[in-house]
Amino acid sequence: MRPGLDPTRWGNRENFVASSVIQTAPDELSIYHRSGDRYVIRTDGFVSVHAGAKEGSLLTKPLIYSGRTLEINFSTSAMGFVQIEILDERESARDRAADAVRLVAHGRDVAVVIEDHVQLAQRHGLDGVHLTNGARGVRHARKELGQDAIVGTFCGASRHDGMNAAEAGADYVSFGPCGATALGHGETAPLDLFQWWSEMIEIPVVAEGALTPALIGQLAPVADFIALGAEIWSEPDPAEALGILWR
Repeated sequence: MRPGLDPTRWGNRENFVASSVIQTAPDELSIYHRSGDRYVIRTDGFVSVHAGAKEGSLLTKPLIYSGRTLEINFSTSAMGFVQIEILDERESARDRAADAVRLVAHGRDVAVVIEDHVQLAQRHGLDGVHLTNGARGVRHARKELGQDAIVGTFCGASRHDGMNAAEAGADYVSFGPCGATALGHGETAPLDLFQWWSEMIEIPVVAEGALTPALIGQLAPVADFIALGAEIWSEPDPAEALGILWR
């Protein structure tokens, strides 16, 4: 287990404690040190999950908070990462996030495409949507957002679904995951799918999911775009991770 985000602390600190955490009060957890000292934390102060090498996920309960800033203190080992989704019945927090991203991106001539939320794209002048349900939502998104909007969709490893999405008016089709992963159905999009698509279909094809430098090297000649997500954003330094992937 990696002891925090500071590599200088990756060593034997000799802080031996008794096995397990003991609840010593309704709102109190205790950890006992070999010296006899007792360390006390609140019951909702931390969570620790131990898992094997097989990839999986843990979904927490919703956290209700007030204020303008939310900070998360976390550390993961191996390939672990944390994702946060903003949920607000009034959508005020999500609206502010959409406006902030649009201002920064458009100021640098970068298009903003949001996952699935057609109404949010409409309301905040975003450039389009990236759908995650294959061909099913393409016609609706196109009708709602207009011909000038970007409408793309993820089709897993299904050539048939990709062709249907293209016929429905998608601007691009995304296939993946390209590398081995335990998430989803476990089915990967093979290289020959991208090769066939680039030869037979005019609509751009995007490769995404579980990408490695070797896979990117193989996919670059046959995919119009490479989409990176957890490969860089789960890393402490995304720019450095991008440099390693894109050698």
